[in-house]
Amino acid sequence: MKNILILGGDGFCGWPTALHFSNLGHNVSIIDNLSRRKIDVELGVESLTPISSIETRLETWERISGKQIPFYYLDLSIEYDRLLTIIKKNKFDVIIHFAEQRAAPYSMKNSHSKRYTVSNNINATHNILCAIVESGLDIHLIHLGSMGVYGYGTANMEIPEGYLDVCFGEASSTVTKEILYPPSPGSIYHMTKTQDAQMFAYYSQNDNLRITDLHQGIVWGTITAETKLHENLINRFDYDGDYGTVLNRFLMQSAIGHPLTVHGTGLQTRAFIHITDTLKCFEIAINNPPRKGDKVKIFNQMTETFRVRDLANIISEQTESEVLYMPNPRKEDSENDLYVSNKCFLDLGLNPTLISTEVFPEITEIASKYSSRCNKKYILAKSYWSDIERQNANNETY
Repeated sequence: MKNILILGGDGFCGWPTALHFSNLGHNVSIIDNLSRRKIDVELGVESLTPISSIETRLETWERISGKQIPFYYLDLSIEYDRLLTIIKKNKFDVIIHFAEQRAAPYSMKNSHSKRYTVSNNINATHNILCAIVESGLDIHLIHLGSMGVYGYGTANMEIPEGYLDVCFGEASSTVTKEILYPPSPGSIYHMTKTQDAQMFAYYSQNDNLRITDLHQGIVWGTITAETKLHENLINRFDYDGDYGTVLNRFLMQSAIGHPLTVHGTGLQTRAFIHITDTLKCFEIAINNPPRKGDKVKIFNQMTETFRVRDLANIISEQTESEVLYMPNPRKEDSENDLYVSNKCFLDLGLNPTLISTEVFPEITEIASKYSSRCNKKYILAKSYWSDIERQNANNETY
C-alpha cells in the first residue's frame, strides 16, 4: 500500500486513475483547481457525459467503496507554500502529475490560452519539483507527458523511449553520447511538455529526484471498471474541437448521425492508447520506480498507431457514416509516418487493449445515451495554429 497524491485528479485521466488506485487499496489524495470545469464555462461547451461536482463524486465513491479520497482545492502554479505543507504533512510515496492544460487546440486558440497554458503548465511542474526537494522526502514523481514532444514529422526510424545515442566528431575520433530525443513540439501545449522534460532531467541529475515521464499517445475510450459503478462517478467525454480526442469524436459523430470530420488529408499518423491501459501503465510505473540517482525513466505510453483516415474508414464501414474532409486548422505535415518503440511497458507485462470493432459499442452506447447533450456547433475544430491556416480554411472548399 502506498500513499499517493494525484495532481489534476478531477480530470479525464486523473479521475479514473484516482479511483483505480483507491480501489486497489492505496491511500489516495487529490489536488485540483477545477480549471477544466472553468474552461467548459469559458468555451460554452460541456462534457457529453454529465459530470457531478467533485464533492458528489467523492461522496459517492466513499459510499460505494468505503474508501475516502481527501481533496485539496489548490492552484499548483501559484500556491507553492500550501503545496509544500500538504506534501510534508502527508509524506507521500508517489506523486502522479496530471495537472496541466492538456489540449493542443486550446493552447493555440488565442493569446490568452497560449499564455495560460505556458504559465499553468511550466509553473506547476517547477513548483512540484521544488516542493519535493524542499520536503526532503524520497518521493517518486510520475508525470503524464505526450507523444507530441517528438513531433509529427516522419523520423525515418523507430522513435526510442526518450533517449537517443548520437555520435559526433572526426572520423578518426568519434564520441558517443546519450541525449534526450530531439523534441519537435507542434503546439504551445507540446512545447510545455518539452520544457517539463528538460526540468525533469535537471532535477534528476542535480537533486537525485526519482522521476518517471510517460509520453502518452491519444487516449480513446471513457469507461473504466470504477467509473461505471455509479453515474456520479462517470468520466468526461469531450467531443468538441478543442478537447475531444479523434477516435472518441468519430464514435460520437456516428452515434448522432453527424459526418465523421477528418481535418486535412487524413494521412496524419497518430499513436493511440485505451484509457484502461493508461491505468495499467501507471500501475506498472509505480511498481517499477527508478532508483535514486538514476536518470529520468521514460516510457512511450502507447499501444498502436493509425492514420486518421483509416480510423474514419473503419468506423464508416461499421456505421455507414459519411466521412467529411475539412481544412486542417493545424500547421503540420499533410502526411507522416510514425514508428514508435513501446518495448518497456510490453516487457513489464502490459497486455494492450487494441482498437477493434468489438470495443466500439461501449463508447457508442455512451455517446448515444447522452446524445441530447451534444451541441453540434462545437463539433468542428476551429482553433487555428496561425493566420495562414485560417486563410487556407477560408479559401478551401470541401
